Amino acid sequence: MSALPRADELGLIGCHVCGLVCRDGHVHDQACPRCGARLHRRKSASASRTWAWLITAFIFYLPANLLPIMRTVSLGDVDDNTILSGVVELWVKGSPDLAVIVFTASIVVPMLKFLVLGTLLVSVQRRSLWAQRQRTMLYRLVEFIGYWSMLDVFVVALLTALVRFNVLSQVEPLPGVVYFGLTVVATMFASMSFDPRLIWDNRDNDD
Repeated sequence: MSALPRADELGLIGCHVCGLVCRDGHVHDQACPRCGARLHRRKSASASRTWAWLITAFIFYLPANLLPIMRTVSLGDVDDNTILSGVVELWVKGSPDLAVIVFTASIVVPMLKFLVLGTLLVSVQRRSLWAQRQRTMLYRLVEFIGYWSMLDVFVVALLTALVRFNVLSQVEPLPGVVYFGLTVVATMFASMSFDPRLIWDNRDNDD
């Protein structure tokens, strides 16, 4: 199947903010007539900025897992939990549903984002033609799950609020949860910095 014409070949450019398709005036600092955002064919330095945010997120992710995220005090018994020990604790104490939520939000989702964004970056920089449609779907998946990345922090906040009703128990958030929040923010910026149009820049056809 022959390749469809590119937007650049048709003299068109899309606004990345409101999605309006505009006529490319080939002028510096051209702005979208609807929302006023600056128009550009590709996000500037997309790959390098995405790498920077992704590496930053991974650096934050190490203390997020090594440092305790939560302290529970019950009848004089003080217990500090990391993410993984917290998952085990929730499971053993009869809350498998919460354990699954925390494990998914804290381990599965961040690792999936690291893996997918890293794969997208490497394939784009190698100008790969491999599975372009599937890679675009992977990027959309990363964008979608990004909305749920703070679930772990919400669970800690919820547990803290619930346990405060019990005068014999107490829950305190510890530094690990701060690093986890920073990890989530950095991965969100990494996802926003990546320009998925780079996946299609080297396509020869539409198969």
